[in-house]
Amino acid sequence: MPARHADYPLQPGDQAPNIVLDAISCEGTIALDDFRGRSPLLIGLYRGLLCPFCRRHVAAMAQLNSALREKGVESLAVVITPVERARLYFRYRPIPGLLAASDPQRASHRAFGLPLLELTENETDWPYKVGMDEVATMRVDRPGELPEPMNPAAAGDLLSERDGYELTEADQQVRIAGHMQLVGHFLLDREGLVRWSFTEVEGQGRNLCQALNPEELMSALSQVAH
Repeated sequence: MPARHADYPLQPGDQAPNIVLDAISCEGTIALDDFRGRSPLLIGLYRGLLCPFCRRHVAAMAQLNSALREKGVESLAVVITPVERARLYFRYRPIPGLLAASDPQRASHRAFGLPLLELTENETDWPYKVGMDEVATMRVDRPGELPEPMNPAAAGDLLSERDGYELTEADQQVRIAGHMQLVGHFLLDREGLVRWSFTEVEGQGRNLCQALNPEELMSALSQVAH
């Protein structure tokens, strides 16, 4: 088997690392080891709340939370937004029952092998570099929100304008100029083994800014839910 690049997502059968993060939805910290031996876990690793797609994907994860809990699966959303800024945002846009944590150092993204994508003018080496010429050919479709399928950059600008999300100094602190953090979801079993994932890494960019498929997730639950 060829060696996997250090910055490549954990695969089914891999052991998830323990990470300890500041809790957004409650006081104190949240550690992945808190779930080990107790329940399966769906962890969503997102960019900061400054990303309009991530704001929507966290909200969608919250909507799935009750169905997952019925099957004995806990959910955790991780954003790189600093904890106080994230708490303020979710005070006005609640995510009832969904555990959330702040990771401005991106420790969880690195631990799960999600690369920090470099944005270039026309050089692509997916998933480590992507040319903006390549991004212009990608399409994101959000019926009801976008007038038509659009490239991620244009779609993000339009959604941000509609949302009226105002960037604060805290948001700016976690931005890395010329780069984009790739994100994804990982379904862990009770022992902390990855059983399923959906990340922006797969698909040579076709998954960029795309939401996970709830039907695929619910099908994957049969591997971990008891």
